[in-house]
Amino acid sequence: MKTAILGGGITGLVAAYELSKKKHAVTLFEKEDVLGGMAAGFKEEKWAWFLERTYHHLFTNDCDILSLAQKIGYKDIFFSEPKTVSLYGVSNYRTFPVDTPQDFLSLPFLNLFEKLRAGTILAFLKISPFLSVYEKQTAKEFLIKTMGEQVWGTLWEELFRKKFGNHAKNILASFIWARIKKRTKKLGYIKGGFQNLVDYLGEQNIKNGVSILKNINIVSLTQKGDKYEVVQIDQNKKKTSTLFDVVVSTLPTPHLLMIAGDIFPKTYTQQLSTIKYLHATNLVLITKDPLFKKEYWVNVCDKNAPMMALVQHTNFIDKKNYNGDNILYVANYVEEDDPLFTQPQDWVLSHHKSYLEKLFGPFFIKKSLLFRTRFAQPLFTKEFIKNKPTFITPLKNFFIANLDMTYPYDRGTNYAVKLGREVAGLLL
Repeated sequence: MKTAILGGGITGLVAAYELSKKKHAVTLFEKEDVLGGMAAGFKEEKWAWFLERTYHHLFTNDCDILSLAQKIGYKDIFFSEPKTVSLYGVSNYRTFPVDTPQDFLSLPFLNLFEKLRAGTILAFLKISPFLSVYEKQTAKEFLIKTMGEQVWGTLWEELFRKKFGNHAKNILASFIWARIKKRTKKLGYIKGGFQNLVDYLGEQNIKNGVSILKNINIVSLTQKGDKYEVVQIDQNKKKTSTLFDVVVSTLPTPHLLMIAGDIFPKTYTQQLSTIKYLHATNLVLITKDPLFKKEYWVNVCDKNAPMMALVQHTNFIDKKNYNGDNILYVANYVEEDDPLFTQPQDWVLSHHKSYLEKLFGPFFIKKSLLFRTRFAQPLFTKEFIKNKPTFITPLKNFFIANLDMTYPYDRGTNYAVKLGREVAGLLL
């Protein structure tokens, strides 16, 4: 069957790979000049490795991506134990490890009973299967009920506020279950950067006969009898259209509705339109010296901090791969009208640097880069689980496999692989 895959991220690439192995005639459309979606990387001059526009790592239990790598003969994945911590205070800040329930015993902000109680609940979440009770209460309600007000206020409240903003109080307990369930102390990375795996997948697809079209903007998608017409514009502003038997969309749900909303039943379009999102901003700082000496992942628990997390990438991956540069991500999730999403890069840099200098004193930035991603974080509320898409849509031979469907887990390359495999399985 003649199949169109919308989006050249890992989900689209994996779906294309699986379908092409079964002799589907697959065309993959990507609007950027590089494949990879959120896992796409870039290189600065003299860098040997790619760096992702948004921070990436794997967990040791990421079975889908690890089994895919084995299946396609990709061996350049490795694991180590970088340090992950939470940061408290500004001047004379302190960081504390947050990897295990045992780590809570070292926290000075809680009494022994609170530490033991919190540690016990974390251990339970780690071994617990998914329970329907997690979808019947918010994370705030669950954590206060099980760990107490003091633990919520000290450990969790600021993390939820930083990640979900004004929506923090409505996020379901299933989210915190999935976060705790999934975490492993060892973290994985792709030798050369995730772009190497993306490019390898692209090469495998081309060998299988997949047509990969980059720099293509899809402007509309309509029905023509029992087929779908994809209308696209290339980088030279040339408009063309192609008919397909099957469509698989890996696009964010709002993007899909923009180009194809008219062909779905009105009730279905209204259902998907209720899903709310936050957008991601990642400011990459390339500095002369590392801001953190050992820590890789730093949850920022200071209420006055203008960022959610600080990720010192080169405390995870050796800076020799980046010509000796030290690399720090400054990460946020924001509303569409937030200045971090609307203001120019210089403003964003100044906004963050003033706070970072309170922590570290003056430091030299060799270069900064700002990456923004729309619809990066679905809001996992009670409304979300009622309205989120599934693979099968009301239209025959039209499928969805996108970020919304990683619920209750956070997005990640492992779930991108899983979605690609599962949607392809429906067509085989």
